[in-house]
Amino acid sequence: MNVPRHVAIILDGNGRWAKSKGMPRTYGHVQGAKNVETICRAAHDLGIEYLTLYAFSTENWNRPDEEVAALMRLLRNYLKTCLSTAKKNNMRIRAIGDISVLDDDIRTRIAEVEEASASYDGLNLTIAINYGSRDEIRRAVTKICSDAVNGEVNADQIDEEMIASYLDTAGIPDPDLLIRTSGELRLSNYLLWQLAYTEFYFTETPWPAFGRKELEEALDQYALRERRYGGV
Repeated sequence: MNVPRHVAIILDGNGRWAKSKGMPRTYGHVQGAKNVETICRAAHDLGIEYLTLYAFSTENWNRPDEEVAALMRLLRNYLKTCLSTAKKNNMRIRAIGDISVLDDDIRTRIAEVEEASASYDGLNLTIAINYGSRDEIRRAVTKICSDAVNGEVNADQIDEEMIASYLDTAGIPDPDLLIRTSGELRLSNYLLWQLAYTEFYFTETPWPAFGRKELEEALDQYALRERRYGGV
């Protein structure tokens, strides 16, 4: 089977899934967080090399304060177990997004996990935290302009490859397949530059219920497609 090298996922539907079970939205987020390791294991077993998960967007700060606080608690709890999980699964973990606004303990833990897992050569897991693609591009443009003012970049050097090197995902191949769970048909400010030639797969299944079987179905659909990259 033609397995995508890099799969990006928009983890959607935690709240609606919880509501369908008569539970609060926070319950859905807890179960969604637990599902991350399940999908990481499945992705590695199926031959996927890179997995990028949209965990917390720049727009998520607009949610109710109690929900944001619950998401930050989940992030802290996940990061506490990240080192052992990464070691157990030989998994490299990286974060993308503007983490400068996160609390000190979260930023410290992210740095520790990235450093400790840098030599692992199993699944490459990238977690998008306080990530928005427009913000990512804005930050990249700002850095390019700053480097140009400092004489480190000339205008005639700026091409697509250079711009990509200034993005949060520098060094990571563009996704071959994007999966969005829970039925929404939009990108929600996710990897806009990187998804230029990515295949899209949308499923009604909410993230907490999206397991190995659902991932395999997405890969089966991907394998049926002929990728043309703008060609005839």
